[in-house]
Amino acid sequence: MAEVEATATAGRPRLYSYWRSSCSHRARIALNLKGVDYEYKAVNLLKGEQSDPEFLKLNPMKFVPALVDDDAVIGDSYAIALYLEDKYPDPPLLPQDPKKKALNHQIANIVSSGIQPLHNLSVLRFIEQKVGAGESVSWTQQQIERGFTAIENLIQQKGCGGKYATGDEIQLADVFLAPQIYAAIERTKIDMSNYPTLARLHALYMAHPAFQAALPAKQPDAPSCT
Repeated sequence: MAEVEATATAGRPRLYSYWRSSCSHRARIALNLKGVDYEYKAVNLLKGEQSDPEFLKLNPMKFVPALVDDDAVIGDSYAIALYLEDKYPDPPLLPQDPKKKALNHQIANIVSSGIQPLHNLSVLRFIEQKVGAGESVSWTQQQIERGFTAIENLIQQKGCGGKYATGDEIQLADVFLAPQIYAAIERTKIDMSNYPTLARLHALYMAHPAFQAALPAKQPDAPSCT
């Protein structure tokens, strides 16, 4: 891992990221949508670099991403997205309407607290050790499918009938959905025919430049780039 620095270069934030991390993926999308030029610092989770004492100063939870912006240090993808929303309000990721804003937070929270943490690397390793080899696959699929069913229903019922998840503009819900859908398709092989709305959104995300640039395979630390 590159040397950790607690203060970013003036005017250019630094993102500590891992190419395959869906949480890092969210932060990259948010930065791209806001048009923020940032410096990429790789943290290899498989090598345990998140436990480096210097990195712990940025994120005591040993998670990526971590964003350093001047003297601000934010070690959570949700907090990073909201920080960027406040600092760079245009284009907005949250609508003014309270109901639509709540829907964005609800969908983002389902992803960030109801799906992704239940199948992160430490959880899967624990399942493999305690239950048996290969058991983590069915666990992961179950957690994703449960969350996707809830989100599919939410969007159909309250998504405002727009182009994206909660309207005609890309918003916070899309920032969180895109990496989770991508990982579900590419890594977990979820059958997206069960989630036609999410499948439609995935196609839109994959065609958008800000989302394309944030894809795991396009990051400096992706295996194909090393």
